[in-house]
Amino acid sequence: MTTHAPTGIDLADSTTFVEHDLTAFWRGLRDEKPVYWNAESEQRPGFWVLSRHRDVVGVYRDAENFSSAHGNVLDTLLNGGDSASGKMLAISDGSGHRELRRTLLRSFAPRALQVVEANMRAATDKVVAEAVRQGTCDFAADVAAHIPLATICDMLGVPDAQRAEVQRTAKSALAAEEPGQDAMRSWLAKNEILMYFAKLAKTRAGDPGTDVVSMLATCEVNGRPLSEDEIILNCYGLVLGGEETTRLTMIGAVAAFLAHPDQWRRLRTGEVELATAVDEILRWTTVTRHVGRRATADVRLHDTLIRAGDIVTLWHASANFDEREFTDPMSFDLSRKPNNHVVFGHGPHFCIGAYLGRAEISALLSALCAHVQDFEATAPPENLYSTVFSGYASLPVRLVPAA
Repeated sequence: MTTHAPTGIDLADSTTFVEHDLTAFWRGLRDEKPVYWNAESEQRPGFWVLSRHRDVVGVYRDAENFSSAHGNVLDTLLNGGDSASGKMLAISDGSGHRELRRTLLRSFAPRALQVVEANMRAATDKVVAEAVRQGTCDFAADVAAHIPLATICDMLGVPDAQRAEVQRTAKSALAAEEPGQDAMRSWLAKNEILMYFAKLAKTRAGDPGTDVVSMLATCEVNGRPLSEDEIILNCYGLVLGGEETTRLTMIGAVAAFLAHPDQWRRLRTGEVELATAVDEILRWTTVTRHVGRRATADVRLHDTLIRAGDIVTLWHASANFDEREFTDPMSFDLSRKPNNHVVFGHGPHFCIGAYLGRAEISALLSALCAHVQDFEATAPPENLYSTVFSGYASLPVRLVPAA
């Protein structure tokens, strides 16, 4: 049965997520329309929406019938597909994806990340301590923006002398959907980053180190070296995946503590385990609203026929609050166990940076517990306008120093 979106709710419109509280909408879909059709418009095709945790996990597992190769977010799927198709890890399937993933995982294993993680923890503590000394800050710009981008530059082997410029350009490239941002400037910054990695890859191909760019420039996948496009697109993919999601989660964590001071006290007093708290923050913030797939065959789900070629979207924003999977999902509970959220995906495309992402959130929480007594909002937060990412572009706060 094909069902249509209620009047005024269009999940392809980024303003929907700022102008509407979708809590009841998602609950209604999970209960009554688990496979639901977001209708086409004059500008774009329609697409399927999956809202239940079990269905989202099921499609994640089924890469044969639901492909990532045409794109993995609505913006690209609705506009004919992604130009990085088959070249970037997140937008590929099959043996090429498996081999490239296996290669990259070597750099993301806990043992391989020991030095990167130690540097990141020290840098995080320093950034938080400085923000506390300032008293008031925009937590988004003054704290969260500095940690994940520096970490991914460390992994990619960006030379120290070039990091400030690379970080500045990357911030501009990733800010396209923030209020007041110039889309053309962000597009130009993205191209500048791609050209930078092309030059760095050429340098590392002749003089490789132990960094990820060197590995991409010298490895073979399915018996051949990666092309220049494959190298630079995967570098950019690591910047995108390793920076934006972690930064938004960090901002969301402090926003959650502002709204739930009792949970901050539980964390700061040691009442809850740090690792458990990290997973609940990941679930609660759910900064990636959805991922997309294209059906490669006719598939029937809940008595609804999904046709080959249809766009299918998996909504973390609903699945991570599914009453069928989580007890009292609308409560922010840092002691929640089990916590089978889908923040990092599932199956063949499970995020290769999951360990690092958790480590970065853990480092931030540790630094906050060490230096901050409490949080006070000094101005309203500024929402991010995006169909893909959820969170705040700005979060002005006062960090009350620990005694």
